[in-house]
Amino acid sequence: MSRILIRNAQVVLPGDGLASASGTIAKQNVLVADGKIIDCDASGTASADRVIEAEGLHLLPGVIDDQVHFRDPGLTHKEDLATASHACAAGGVTTFLEMPNTKPPAVTAEGVREKDRLAATKSLVNYGFYIGATPDNVDELNRADNVPGIKIFIGSSTGNLLVDEQAALERIFADTTLPICAHCEDETTVRANTERLSPTSDIHDHSRIRNEEAAMIATKRATELAVRHKHRFHVLHVSTAAELVFLQDPAPYLTAEVCPHHLFFNTDDYARLGSRIQMNPSIKTREDNAKLWQALCDDVIQVIATDHAPHTLEEKAQPYPASPSGLPAVENSLALMLNQVHAGKAQIQQVAHWMSDAPARIWGITGKGRIANGYDADLTLVNLDESRTIQDGHQHTKTNWSPWHGETMTGWPVMTLLAGRTVWSTEAGFDESIRGTKPRFDHSRGGFWSTATGIGPQQ
Repeated sequence: MSRILIRNAQVVLPGDGLASASGTIAKQNVLVADGKIIDCDASGTASADRVIEAEGLHLLPGVIDDQVHFRDPGLTHKEDLATASHACAAGGVTTFLEMPNTKPPAVTAEGVREKDRLAATKSLVNYGFYIGATPDNVDELNRADNVPGIKIFIGSSTGNLLVDEQAALERIFADTTLPICAHCEDETTVRANTERLSPTSDIHDHSRIRNEEAAMIATKRATELAVRHKHRFHVLHVSTAAELVFLQDPAPYLTAEVCPHHLFFNTDDYARLGSRIQMNPSIKTREDNAKLWQALCDDVIQVIATDHAPHTLEEKAQPYPASPSGLPAVENSLALMLNQVHAGKAQIQQVAHWMSDAPARIWGITGKGRIANGYDADLTLVNLDESRTIQDGHQHTKTNWSPWHGETMTGWPVMTLLAGRTVWSTEAGFDESIRGTKPRFDHSRGGFWSTATGIGPQQ
């Protein structure tokens, strides 16, 4: 067995699993053998084939981004699994979960398996793919095996991926068993607002069309379905403070996430950034920023994910509303949050909870999300004192731009390990020989609220 000793790191250890700030930090040596953590508090002289000197660095569990759009297959001029996974590795992301709205959409069990096969040849990091719901594919949803869950587009989609009729939603929640997540914007409200404001070329109208009411109606509808059918449900990309009322008492069925763009951008930024921050759900107000951040810190929201959805700058530069919604974020999300640690607005234990432990538990990803004995050695070393400026033209994502262009962050990943192997570091770059694997999604563990002690190796 190959043995690796990570020596003298400030190790971010898990807490009680429900309170994001309950984790601890300890200066320890972590011993890895055959891709697994075998001793979180090893001797500094433990026998190892390789020693990584980590003095002055913090060791975090690898980030699990549970909402990305990597465009492969069908739209690979924007992104593909190779470029996206390079961006992941450089950003400290060791596992991604990708949405089904590719071309063709992944709405059958075989469609998901085809994406698995593609990722096995191209992805530097671990991967999982949701199966997409349509109004009439319950049989396929039940046929899907070892997937993170079902994705429903309640608004903001086209073709057969749009599911907004009540009878179809009732069938999905009543007649399937996989955990469900959804894009929650009420299609009727969005269409009415579009008609009322059309024609328009004002980018600010995007947030008036996809307004607070559209988000609130759909989130209320979906969470009520989940509770009534006793079905685990994850609210994707919460964008408004108004939605938080439906998450105040979430156990045991509900969890939720927020994205960096809904924490750090608001409608005042359209004047500066225009369609670069055009997103679905839309950017909201400065007050929403503050209340979403507070909800995250208060454990009302459990997860940070990116909704990484790249388009070329040429596409984004089209006059609104021809400009597409979506932005790249996967390689900068951890740095954005570490910058909040540097600013004293968050603890690094919280970052590990929001970005690693909580998503692993919500989606039943066994052996991941924590630094603990028996867990996979998917890890990232970060330097909390290192400052870098995010720059267009210096991104690993294929579109090679960022909405945070020109902003300096303090706190960055410097090494990413996948099953104990260094897939990327600032010194050596990428190890192109490494390929990620599909983890095991064990939904029998019961999800976030049933796994306060973590979701360890497969039982």
